[in-house]
Amino acid sequence: MDNITWMTNHSGGPYFILLGLFSQSKHPALLCVVIFVVFLMALSGNAVLILLIHSDPHLHTPMYFFISQLSLMDMVYISTTVPKMLMDQFTGVNKISAPECGMQMFLYLTLVGSEFFLLAAMAYDRYMAICHPLRYPVLMNHRVCLFLASGCWFLGSVDGFMLTPITMTFPYCRSREIHHFFCEVPAVTTLSCSDTSLYETLMYLCCVLMLLIPVTVISSSYSFILLTIHRMRSAEGRKKAFATCSSHMTVVILFYGAAIYTYMLPSSYHTPEKDMMVSVFYTILTPVLNPFIYSFRNKDVMGALKKMLTVGPIFQETIK
Repeated sequence: MDNITWMTNHSGGPYFILLGLFSQSKHPALLCVVIFVVFLMALSGNAVLILLIHSDPHLHTPMYFFISQLSLMDMVYISTTVPKMLMDQFTGVNKISAPECGMQMFLYLTLVGSEFFLLAAMAYDRYMAICHPLRYPVLMNHRVCLFLASGCWFLGSVDGFMLTPITMTFPYCRSREIHHFFCEVPAVTTLSCSDTSLYETLMYLCCVLMLLIPVTVISSSYSFILLTIHRMRSAEGRKKAFATCSSHMTVVILFYGAAIYTYMLPSSYHTPEKDMMVSVFYTILTPVLNPFIYSFRNKDVMGALKKMLTVGPIFQETIK
């Protein structure tokens, strides 16, 4: 059966079936509730962080500007996959049309690619702040920050525009069941009845490039940062620099490690169950962890949060 026959045999148009996480669980209802709570925590945590950064003048610095961009990416990122997954479990309908699958794939690839480069921009920002503190306000002015952030979004979208059309134009004449909870590229391409080996090689090279550039920037930045910290005479300065850098490196290791497993390890290392667990880690857990890893341990952010919470009661008393 070719692709055209497969499409015309279904009056509702071409579609896929997302088997998802819940088919693997012994307690799907409990898992659904847990994921819903995590989803709400991720949305609220990142939304509060963005609100604090934009409302408090003390947080109008390049570091927090990039953190706000990361929070925005995480909010869109988790909203791309989780609502559809929860709605499918609630309605009992696991179908996703080919256009919806393509849109989900594009958003996912764009956001993952953008976050790769944003983490590199954040490492570069820390390098400039720690290694060139006197020139930092000039070298990392608002225009430079906007340019770097825009570049991250653009490069991520290039990844989405490049891989999504190719993936969705393959003929899919085998089983329509995707062993995943969203339309991830490797899970979808396994359903194709054509030879995808060349495409998989190109995708591997693309991922190597997408990872190589940010990893080079991050490793170079932190090499210089460690040398600078080692020369610091102030114990307090070393402690503050280590605290800032350790938070960033934690996120980098979590995010890049999962991406390397998904896109760069040979297929012999992959099983549908392992792939879904890794995807849960960086599509659902990472967005909820980032606000806590990066900022809610930070004195400046906690001070801004306390100020916002105390302004509310004062404002209400003034109205009365």
